[in-house]
Amino acid sequence: MKVVFVGPSLPDAAQVAGNDIEIRPPACQGDVMQAVYDGAESIGLIDGHFEFVAPVWHKELLFALAKGISVFGAASMGALRAAECAPFGMSGIGRIYEDYAFGRRNDDADVALLHGPAELNYPQVTVPIVNMDATLISAEIKGLLGKTELDKLSKAGRSIFFKERTWKKIAETANLEWPPVAAMVKGGWVDQKRLDAIALMKTVQTMQPIDGPQREWIFNATPTWRAMYP
Repeated sequence: MKVVFVGPSLPDAAQVAGNDIEIRPPACQGDVMQAVYDGAESIGLIDGHFEFVAPVWHKELLFALAKGISVFGAASMGALRAAECAPFGMSGIGRIYEDYAFGRRNDDADVALLHGPAELNYPQVTVPIVNMDATLISAEIKGLLGKTELDKLSKAGRSIFFKERTWKKIAETANLEWPPVAAMVKGGWVDQKRLDAIALMKTVQTMQPIDGPQREWIFNATPTWRAMYP
């Protein structure tokens, strides 16, 4: 069984996955352990909750890896955890993961966004920094806006709380007229989260389960761990 935790980064994940992957909602603490108990041979982590519940615990990812389960991360919470757990065998996929893994990015909030509920298919309400950056780079390459204006947008976007960061708010904070910014967004829009999420889905689809634990380290079942998972 292959399991992928995903939500706003790829709302149509079920269509991308086909019949090969079981799609589960964004993960919080304990969900990866449940997938292990359910018999998952491969686990993909894309989206995860973090504000009102405990986020995915590194320890449960290490437990899955110690059991010989292939674990992948990309796009959002998955990219963060993959960059942190790569030394233990978690595989990171995509540009966002690479930015964190190689130190080009260090703020967890760069992947944060406000979105609607699962019942409405996770509509994105605000713009995450990772998508803003990708769009501004695309716009510069295409010559859609001057570098001075793009730099102002980048600085403005970073000054706005993730729950309030819309393109209109970014333009307003940068003291730029909305029509040129709107045209830039339309012509240069890059949803980097979606691109990385699709790359993870394709990898999980084609990945064959590994034959038993392949790690050079031993999982430490601490007293706290044993109390939580006897």
